[in-house]
Amino acid sequence: MKLSELEKYHPITIQCHDNPDADALASGFGLYTYFKRKGKEVRLIYMGRNQIQKTNLTLMVNKLHIPIEYLGEEKPDVEGLLITVDCQYGAGNVTCLQADEVAVIDHHHAEIKPPLCEIRTKLGSCSTLVWHMMKKEGFSFEGERDLSTALYYGLYSDTNQFSEIYNPLDMDMRDNLKVDKNLITLFKNSNLSLEEMETAGMALLGNIYNERHRYSVVKTRPCDPNILGLISDFLLQVDKVDICVVYNETEDGIKFSVRSCVKEVRAAELAAYLGAEIGSGGGHSEKAGGFIQKTGYDEQYPGLLPEDFFGQKLDRYFENSTIIYAEEYDIELADMQLYRKKKLPLGFVRVMDICDAGIEITLRTLSGDRDMTVMPDMIMLIDLAGEVYVVREEAFGKEYIATGESYQTSDEWNRMEYIPTIRNKSTGIVNELDDYARKCLPDSEERIYARELSKAVKIFESRED
Repeated sequence: MKLSELEKYHPITIQCHDNPDADALASGFGLYTYFKRKGKEVRLIYMGRNQIQKTNLTLMVNKLHIPIEYLGEEKPDVEGLLITVDCQYGAGNVTCLQADEVAVIDHHHAEIKPPLCEIRTKLGSCSTLVWHMMKKEGFSFEGERDLSTALYYGLYSDTNQFSEIYNPLDMDMRDNLKVDKNLITLFKNSNLSLEEMETAGMALLGNIYNERHRYSVVKTRPCDPNILGLISDFLLQVDKVDICVVYNETEDGIKFSVRSCVKEVRAAELAAYLGAEIGSGGGHSEKAGGFIQKTGYDEQYPGLLPEDFFGQKLDRYFENSTIIYAEEYDIELADMQLYRKKKLPLGFVRVMDICDAGIEITLRTLSGDRDMTVMPDMIMLIDLAGEVYVVREEAFGKEYIATGESYQTSDEWNRMEYIPTIRNKSTGIVNELDDYARKCLPDSEERIYARELSKAVKIFESRED
């Protein structure tokens, strides 16, 4: 769905979920600003029993001039279009209003999909989704310092101060918005209340520890997502804790934070495992987080307490994983079969077509950022998943044949979730690789030994690397 598709409706009402957080306020503000600029009659509302009270949120509304209205528990009928943002129409965390037409813009796991909806579950915030949708419509954020600051803080809050950010679109918004850093500092320093400090202390008293796998699971009362990260970071300082999961239950699911200080367990991987099928998760090697949808959880694990769910999942994670240290491992080929790799098309970019030799750049893909220096013969190969591999011209000429076709128009390229980009670190200019990518094919047949795995396998060079 595109925002331009919604411009035909009149008037437009944007509804945040009840008891809105920073992400809901920011993404609602973004949509309000977009439609106002289009000359539409638009209002931004929220409902429920409680009016916004948290200091950082009241400061955010007042300092950034967010025109949000609190309607209490009344349920007025909505003329024209109702857009629920950072939530889904009919879900348990938002008061359901009758409307002529309904649209949903959200980043949580899909519960309901009306004809008009845009749901991106892999994004860290709804603010990112709204920013991206506005950018796709040619919206300029120049001069929109209040809105930019709100969107930035929405992402900051929903990703535990950026420690659980892993989607490149989230990174793009974080890096491109021009924000009021003084206000961000003010909001950050007003985020923790005395009640939340007490919540953190009480949660630690209920710590569940597994000595065999050296992990800890902690439940908190409903609280700001940043409190989960604060408790997680504290737990990881305990000498016998290598991995921890801190969570709380919300009206629509379970929010959790993951930490790891050992290379054998990547926090992002563990978070994705915990949220698989009924939610989502991701982040960095040491810090990550995720969300489990209530409807999916209740269907698959009826009656199971969340602490038991996390304990069982963690135990299976460790028991179904094999760790291999390459320097100690002797591979046995007798039980493996020889296969021939298919000649699948790849994209390739000569980096000198974008930047001069010697320039420091950041390559951004779905798997993260990589800093490098441009070499005269540097070529970037792009696979079907959007991952990028760097090779030299001589090796490329020996192993691949350039077809001369644009890779941008291929079906493989159009299916990519994120188009890789290069940022010139000296100028800040960002180039998407689709403007330069051409198609190539492997020149030779490659054969590999392989066998099916019965469990997850992790490979490291050595125990110390």
